[in-house]
Amino acid sequence: MTTLNEVTFRLSRRPRSVPRARSALCAVLEDWCAGDELLHTAELVLSELVTNALRVRVPSDRQVGVRIAHSSTDGLLRLEVSDAGTGRPEVRHPEGDESEGRGLWIVEALSHRWGVSGRIGGIGKTVWSELKAPDLVPAPATREVAAIAVQAGQSVRIWGSWRTVRSVRSERHTAGGLMVVLGLDDASPLRVPAGEPLAVRVRVSESRATAPAAEVRRAARSVHASKEEPS
Repeated sequence: MTTLNEVTFRLSRRPRSVPRARSALCAVLEDWCAGDELLHTAELVLSELVTNALRVRVPSDRQVGVRIAHSSTDGLLRLEVSDAGTGRPEVRHPEGDESEGRGLWIVEALSHRWGVSGRIGGIGKTVWSELKAPDLVPAPATREVAAIAVQAGQSVRIWGSWRTVRSVRSERHTAGGLMVVLGLDDASPLRVPAGEPLAVRVRVSESRATAPAAEVRRAARSVHASKEEPS
């Protein structure tokens, strides 16, 4: 039986939309238990696709559409970025220290396959990339447990995002009852009743990138660092 999981969202035509797209992608792929290699590769590919879409000359009120999808049949992660522009982007092969024109070269190098298609029911085009993701589990690998059962090292969903628990301790509430205090990474401690249900995720083992893919990603990061503008 084929299972299709997808997430879609729209971005405004502003430079800050690139890091926002990356953040959304990371949140989705972490929920789908993606390993580090796939996560980093998908992040770079989507960054390039969104950056190219933002450069298309269209009215400023035209948004950029993003679709993240995975099919259990072919084991491929598909990233789509749509814009209202015409034309068909082509791969360039810049030489030397050129910092521009590497976007689709990076996409081509990292993708299993990629292409361009017309937008269904609208103007413009969709540039898409497919990445091999046979081990992706597009279903939240989570379970609800009482706060008292949470252990240090686990990830819990707090305030809409996943946080790693650094420490766990209990204390008595002034009004009676047991409270659990969770020490979180990059966040203030969280105090919750001991019986409060929390979503806990078991992390998959980290994947190691192959040398060729890692080299392409390092080159792409250096290019992005030089061309992203502050919002």
